[in-house]
Amino acid sequence: MAKNQTARKETIETREPVNIGGRAIDNLQFIRETMERSTHFTAVPGYGGILMGVTAVAAAYIASTQPAPGGWLVTWLAEVCLAFSIGILAMWQKSRIVGSSLVSGPAKKFALGFAPPLVAGVAITLGLLRHEHYEVMAPVCMITYGAAVVCGGAFSVKVVPIMGWCFMAAGALAFALPPHYGNFLMAASFGGMHIVFGAIIAKRYGG
Repeated sequence: MAKNQTARKETIETREPVNIGGRAIDNLQFIRETMERSTHFTAVPGYGGILMGVTAVAAAYIASTQPAPGGWLVTWLAEVCLAFSIGILAMWQKSRIVGSSLVSGPAKKFALGFAPPLVAGVAITLGLLRHEHYEVMAPVCMITYGAAVVCGGAFSVKVVPIMGWCFMAAGALAFALPPHYGNFLMAASFGGMHIVFGAIIAKRYGG
């Protein structure tokens, strides 16, 4: 008799209504996380990259006229600050156009991949400055920036990491050539590559 009552109680419990609302919320959250994992960061600025390239060409010309290595470094540091401001502003504007968010999952992954090589480049450059090794600053800047673009670009469209590898190739070439070619290769990479790849991104990926 007791066994029959227990079986009947279990049957009643299994017939209780399922909380559909809770399951729907869980499913929506799972779908959202899956979409974020599969979505690429598309707010990489094409037109902003072109403008960054133009300012880099101008910076390379100004840097080439400096009589001392310190003036060369100051010129490029000013260009870094200008290019960073242009990049952030252009990225914010494009994110509004393409309807993405700079705090979304793909954007965070892009930033987390981009930041470590860039921080490493800053640290190495400061170390080179301390020992006055100006002759290797250009290739170090190109290689570490390229590594940052490759790592961040793993969560973006395919053309972005390709650009990063091109920067790294330019940096390796700068190491192989005499030091006075460094400024020319800085113009070719930070200037020319930004313009070319920026135009490709602007044309194919919405600005």
